[in-house]
Amino acid sequence: MKALPSIDPTLPLDRYPERVWYTSYGSNTHLDRLAAYIKGGRPPGAGRDYPGCRDPAMPARSIPVELTGALYFATESAVWGGGRAFYDPDADGRVLARAHLVTSGQFADIAAQEMYRRPAGDLDLAEVLTRGRSVLGDGRYETLVCAGQVNGLPVLTFTAPWGMNDVPWVAPSAAYVRFLAAGLLSAGAWDTEAVASYVASCPGADGHWSPRAVAALLDSGADGHRPPGRP
Repeated sequence: MKALPSIDPTLPLDRYPERVWYTSYGSNTHLDRLAAYIKGGRPPGAGRDYPGCRDPAMPARSIPVELTGALYFATESAVWGGGRAFYDPDADGRVLARAHLVTSGQFADIAAQEMYRRPAGDLDLAEVLTRGRSVLGDGRYETLVCAGQVNGLPVLTFTAPWGMNDVPWVAPSAAYVRFLAAGLLSAGAWDTEAVASYVASCPGADGHWSPRAVAALLDSGADGHRPPGRP
C-alpha cells in the first residue's frame, strides 16, 4: 500500500501558484470520473455531459491524502440521483481523499462545472491561500478551502457554505458510491475493507449502506442508482 503524503498545515507562501493539488473527496477521486471534467464527456452512470477544462491535460500526479474534518452526503444530485458528498473542515474526524496535481486554471474550471457552469476564467485564490477559506457565493461548491500544502503547493478543495449538521442528510446512489469508493481504492493507500467501512460510516450513507454492501458494489462493478438493503 502507498504511504500517505504528509500535509503541511501551514498555508503556502505563493499566493498565485501555477499548479495546485485539487483535492477530491467525492466521485472525482476516480480518474475516469475526473476525466469528464477535464476532457469533457459523460462518465458511466452520470446524467449529464460536461464541457471539460480549457486545458484538457490530465493531472500530472494523483496522491492519496487524509484531511481533518468529516464527509457527509446531502442535497439531491441531478447527475447521479441521491446525496452529494460534502466536506465539513470544522467537524471532528478524517476524510479520505485524493489530491490531483492540476493547473490553477483547471481547478477553476472544475469548480465551475461542479456548479453546472461553463468554464469562463480563473479564480482569485489569494484569499483562500491567505486565510484558509474563501466564500465565493452561496452555491453548494462555492466555498474554497486550503488544508495546507504538499511539496510547497496548496492543497485545495471546495465545499458548501453550511456545516454538516445544518442540512438533512441524503443517502448517495449506487453509481455515486461506486465511483467514490473505487477512486479511493485505486489511490493505493487503503484496502477494500478500510474504504468500505469509511464510506458506510459517513452521515447520509450510515444506515443506508453497510460496509459489506459497499464492498460488494466494488467487487461486482454494479452501477445502479439505488443503495441495496443491508445484507
